[in-house]
Amino acid sequence: MAFPGLQHIAITVSDLERSTKWYSALFGADPVLDEDEEGGRFHHAVYALDGGTLLGLHTHQGRESGDRFVEERTGLDHIAFGVGSHADLERWAQKLTELGIAHDGIKKAHYGSGVSFRDPDNIALEFFAAPEG
Repeated sequence: MAFPGLQHIAITVSDLERSTKWYSALFGADPVLDEDEEGGRFHHAVYALDGGTLLGLHTHQGRESGDRFVEERTGLDHIAFGVGSHADLERWAQKLTELGIAHDGIKKAHYGSGVSFRDPDNIALEFFAAPEG
């Protein structure tokens, strides 16, 4: 039996309105879902990404710690969005620049290339392309 792929990723944000605006600009789309969870424990705005994966922004009704994201803390290190080619990475780096989102440019390694950047809560994000050829 094959292990299943990721269906969704949910991240907790400190300011849902700010993060929803930021991710909507990055994705070029609005959330497909924006509602309170049935039990009232959290509210989420959910985006549908290519390939069927969902990315949810969660707020826990004021119970968030307010701490900025640090990848050295146990838990999430970063989220990588797969792109098809180095040319796609160049286009995404340009879009980040146009949106005023700081990034480190394209970094190359033997296992692939990526462009790293951060969301408003400092969550580490990346566009990543496998090696070509």
